[in-house]
Amino acid sequence: MTAVDEATKTQIDRILQSHVMRSSEALKRLFSFLAYKSLAGEADDLKEYSIGVDAFGKPPTYDPRQDSSIRIHAARLRQKLAEYYRTDGKDDLIVVDLPKGQFKLTWYWRSVDAVVSPTNPSNAGASGMRLRYYLAIACAGLAATTAWAVYSTMRLENERQSSALYRSQWTPEIAVLWQPFVGSERPLLLSIGTPLFVNLPGLGIFRDTSLNDPDAISQSKVLATITQALHITRFEPSSGYASLGAAHAAFTIGKLLGARKANISTVNGNELSWRQLSENNVVLIGRQRFFRLQLAGLPVKPELDIEEDVGVRNLNPRTGEPSVFTNAGSPATGVTYALVSLMPGPEGNTSVMDFFARDGAAMTGALGWFVDPASAKSLVSKLRGRTGQVPKYYQLLLKVRSQDRVPLETSYVLHRELRPVGR
Repeated sequence: MTAVDEATKTQIDRILQSHVMRSSEALKRLFSFLAYKSLAGEADDLKEYSIGVDAFGKPPTYDPRQDSSIRIHAARLRQKLAEYYRTDGKDDLIVVDLPKGQFKLTWYWRSVDAVVSPTNPSNAGASGMRLRYYLAIACAGLAATTAWAVYSTMRLENERQSSALYRSQWTPEIAVLWQPFVGSERPLLLSIGTPLFVNLPGLGIFRDTSLNDPDAISQSKVLATITQALHITRFEPSSGYASLGAAHAAFTIGKLLGARKANISTVNGNELSWRQLSENNVVLIGRQRFFRLQLAGLPVKPELDIEEDVGVRNLNPRTGEPSVFTNAGSPATGVTYALVSLMPGPEGNTSVMDFFARDGAAMTGALGWFVDPASAKSLVSKLRGRTGQVPKYYQLLLKVRSQDRVPLETSYVLHRELRPVGR
């Protein structure tokens, strides 16, 4: 980098720190990236795709024809540069510009006459000081140039490593598994199954494990016995608690998809409505018992059905297959069968995916196959089978071995393709 380039770098830093640019992190990131590439002489071949992937961490599947965000950011950056030179930078000697139709920054020195207007000589002193300032930088910038070059090289390398790590976590196989959600413009709801408790004022929270529907509270014989014995006349349902496994699963999915899909939100499983299932793509996390009502109306006939205390029932066993895949051991330590299903929504135009198991460790182990690159590669290969195509809708059975509530090993058992049926 020459001393003149160092002066340009200082001007770029002035723009980045200006009031005009302060409020937009996206434009600052784009401006910094283009500045580095332009100063390094690497901007001639810059394209939307490389900027999206290297500067903004977009996945390898990023298509500029369908995602115009880079063009929009570039147009806004041109406007911000023009605004800067009308306001904060009206007396600056170096003008930085982004010409239309390209991503290479240009810059030039303005003459002192252009900065010190004859009609406004009062700014001559300040402009003269700026001129001496830039000349001093141009003549004595060797040390600063070296320091900045080392710093910027390290920063770019860190950005490249971060970008590579970002891309490595979003492999083609993971993209295939999550395509129904990231490839859709519909919002994504993460619905966490929450057990139903009953709040007994003055006493605490009570849980009848057979009770999961708020409308069925009055049918609980255990609750009736307790309220009668303790002379309680008032109680209310409470569904503000979720298992650690379900919360962890929701966090993992949000972390994976959050950078690739903006419209993600969560909803309590007890509050998930038929309309939400019809208008949004939804991922259900938790125990199936908390979603029985919602699942009952989906236009698909399941091949597998989970019975958490027993295992997973094989509703149409094939030759050599058992009718029940039975859990072994306790939820903390043992073998648990987890069921993952991808199904159509109530109207057939949305997608519903569920991760069901009797315990959080099995749920975490099952989800790992959808977020870990190595497991996802194996899973997609299994789903494709002989046809080479991943089914649009399917059920997947996984076997999870855990120790002290930590999943140690997850293995593929089988999958079934699902076909929508008439409502």
